[in-house]
Amino acid sequence: MEFSRRKFLAAVGAASVSTGSNLRAQSGSADLVLFNGKIVTVDDAFSIHQAIVIKDGRIVAVGGNELRNRYSAARSIDLQGRMAMPGFNDTHIHLGGHSQRYIDLNDTKSLAELKEQVHDKAKELGPGEWITGAGWDEYHFTEQRKPLKEDLDAAAPNNPVVLTRAGGHSSVGNTKALELADINKATPDPPRGLIERDASGAPNGVIRERSDLYTRLVPKDKPAEVRASLLENVRDQLKLGITSVIEAGSSVDPNVVGSYAEWELLYQKHGAELPRASIQVGYPSPAGEAKSGAAKLKEFGKKTGDGNDQLRVGSIGEMAADGGFTGPTAWSLVDYKGQPGFRGRAFFTPEEIHANIEEGHKLGWQFGIHAIGDAAIAMTVDALDAVLVKYPRNDHRDYLCHFTVLPPEKTMRIMAKDKILIAQQPNFTYNLEGRYVETLEGSRLATNNALSTPIKKYGLFMAFGSDNLPIGPMVGLYAAVTRKGESGKVYGAGEAVSIKDAITMYTRSGAFLTREEKIKGTLEVGKLADIIVLPADLLSISPDKILDLKVDMTIVGGKVLYERA
Repeated sequence: MEFSRRKFLAAVGAASVSTGSNLRAQSGSADLVLFNGKIVTVDDAFSIHQAIVIKDGRIVAVGGNELRNRYSAARSIDLQGRMAMPGFNDTHIHLGGHSQRYIDLNDTKSLAELKEQVHDKAKELGPGEWITGAGWDEYHFTEQRKPLKEDLDAAAPNNPVVLTRAGGHSSVGNTKALELADINKATPDPPRGLIERDASGAPNGVIRERSDLYTRLVPKDKPAEVRASLLENVRDQLKLGITSVIEAGSSVDPNVVGSYAEWELLYQKHGAELPRASIQVGYPSPAGEAKSGAAKLKEFGKKTGDGNDQLRVGSIGEMAADGGFTGPTAWSLVDYKGQPGFRGRAFFTPEEIHANIEEGHKLGWQFGIHAIGDAAIAMTVDALDAVLVKYPRNDHRDYLCHFTVLPPEKTMRIMAKDKILIAQQPNFTYNLEGRYVETLEGSRLATNNALSTPIKKYGLFMAFGSDNLPIGPMVGLYAAVTRKGESGKVYGAGEAVSIKDAITMYTRSGAFLTREEKIKGTLEVGKLADIIVLPADLLSISPDKILDLKVDMTIVGGKVLYERA
């Protein structure tokens, strides 16, 4: 058994149902039977069977092909040797809806194409209207550079434009947007952010970590205007084999786009058609307001764990300790490569983050805090530790999102002592290769988004997600087992994990983060029937083939919600 599975099982305890009881399940009627396949259960023994039986949304039997004859099923599916496994659980994802003014730039391959998209949107909306968009990545452009204000000026001279980079940690605006935001050569860097400048000192249009300097000026969308887009974005995850998500961007304010109230409305109407969701909420900022963050949380009236099997309240998550390497502004203990004196940005003082954690902790909330740089990780862990020492709580399941740069050994040992968990994005090593090479060096580059060291050396618990870079779990699995960037270069081969470990961390481990390990994450009797079918065996195919692997079928609660043509 691989080291991470040993650590995982030690953390969660014995599985609720043994494989033996699966095989002794009784005969009878069923809704769905999958047979003649390779059923990978991801149970304690990582056992593999041929057939699985589902009734009323749950698994009633797992075993050999004889189960097909023991159950009278409304539908039977011959897997013809294909692999079935638990659905993926993405533990950090952003699935907001978008308005008419928005451009999706995730698949844009050049600045020329980006400019054409902006030009077309300007023509559609007319002069003066704001144009927004997100998902660009200069490392994917043929020109190999980021868009600047001059590019956007050429595409839309009569519209203010703001386009956010993939990862969400920087945005570029055109001249009209800069003028409306009152940003010029004399404007100082804003708190927590950085204004990029050209050789003359004038803003080049890119702002790191403070995209709100632009976006606050964009006319506010009404929740009803983006509902159709949100529904489509959430449903699209089924094509990727994602049956559960932790949504990382929500608000306790019901009047804003992306609020928890909007998610409740979406799932009241369409929950049976969608992946299950746990919704992180941002810590309510009390800046300039009479009510404290704690008062707003109390007014919200819910806390971590409230909800049901389809939709529940998650942790307090949108409380970032620092920026990200897509800025780049991740807060580092050492200078960035080739940038003497620059170590990124902290978003809180130690006193501020401690106060927020203490308030939320006393109200019973779980925390899932963004911490990317080693300085941010150390500060966040110190704050969590101080609160947990002062107000002990067994099984708190607080976790850090991202955990990109390995922190000092002292910090790792505190995490082990306090059982602070990790929601890691292994796909970052692949998709953010260019940014890491630009900003990190030596062991910090080799161990970016470390997998093996936190688990094997310190016994830390880890689950996988994507943070939309990109969402597809196959990229995460590929990077986890190969440690390859997009160029094919290997970064820290010793940080790789086995495919069994990677599958576990992308399925079962995610359920533990949301306290749902007894009802989902493995294919065992009594658990929710959240299953995906793959055309090839992940356990035996060459790792290089993982990237292109497509999901054939996605089943949530025993219902086939997606089938590939």
